Amino acid sequence: MQMLCKASSAMATFPCSRVRSGLCVWPDVRQLCFRKGILYGFMRLFSTPLKTLRGASRSLRVAQFCSVVNMSSSLQIELVPCLKDNYAYLLHDVDTGTVGVVDPSEAVPVIGALSRKNRNLTYILNTHHHLDHTGGNVELKARYGAKVIGSGTDKERIPGIDIHLNDGDKWMFAGHEVHVMDTPGHTRGHISFYFPGSGAIFTGDTLFSLSCGKLFEGSPQQMQSSLRKIMSLPDDTNIYCGHEYTLSNTKFALSVEPENEELQSYAAHVAYLRSKGLPTIPTTLKMEKACNPFLRTSSAAIRQSLNIAATANDAEALGVIRRAKDNF
Repeated sequence: MQMLCKASSAMATFPCSRVRSGLCVWPDVRQLCFRKGILYGFMRLFSTPLKTLRGASRSLRVAQFCSVVNMSSSLQIELVPCLKDNYAYLLHDVDTGTVGVVDPSEAVPVIGALSRKNRNLTYILNTHHHLDHTGGNVELKARYGAKVIGSGTDKERIPGIDIHLNDGDKWMFAGHEVHVMDTPGHTRGHISFYFPGSGAIFTGDTLFSLSCGKLFEGSPQQMQSSLRKIMSLPDDTNIYCGHEYTLSNTKFALSVEPENEELQSYAAHVAYLRSKGLPTIPTTLKMEKACNPFLRTSSAAIRQSLNIAATANDAEALGVIRRAKDNF
């Protein structure tokens, strides 16, 4: 069993089914793995979260903490760290053996992950055209014959694209329905892939944990609209974003809403995970609604902190928050 707990070059593989209690038990393996939600629960329960968690892990004799589990009975999602702080995601349908990868910024780590499991690659899914999300497309396509899927708006900018999808399209990954959502703001052709049956969305550089993408090709109004689409999903939706930015994002979020107790606890939780070399992704939509300043544009505390007028609409507030973070 492979677990992403040490080197960033390793891939996280957690073959256990989604369990709402948060306790995963692998058949024939005498090991318990507490999900990040359990860690966060401990932190909310005790006033000294890091010290308490260390003591809890010793007393319970938990050998490893994991962060990614299967999202349904037949779909596995595996993190593949790439470049400095990117994540690609391998999707594996257990029933059919179909494999896809979301946003392969480079080919070598993805090839290594596939080789360890002796798997082929069927699809490459790109959320947007930036090189750190498409850099592995051409090599992976040539090696495996995989089909490249991306936004119709970006069909001229995504290397090797074969299938063009647009807002509202529904596409099937093996037996899993995928909803395509236009989420511009970071780029004009950015899309997100939502797997409703698995409770997972791949948001690329639109939504991060505790932040959103920089507005390279879009406006605050476009980003606000994109984030509202994502916010309309169920609160227990797991969010898989394109980068491991969460620890640095905690600093800005706390600076604009320092009295937010949920945020304080989440920041401690994030610091603990990163100190152990563990990923902070996936996050949940519920957590982001409680802590992410870009989803909290109506917060009186944030508006006061950044001198945003009470009469400003949410898109205008988001623009102020984005500029403040750019200069933070």
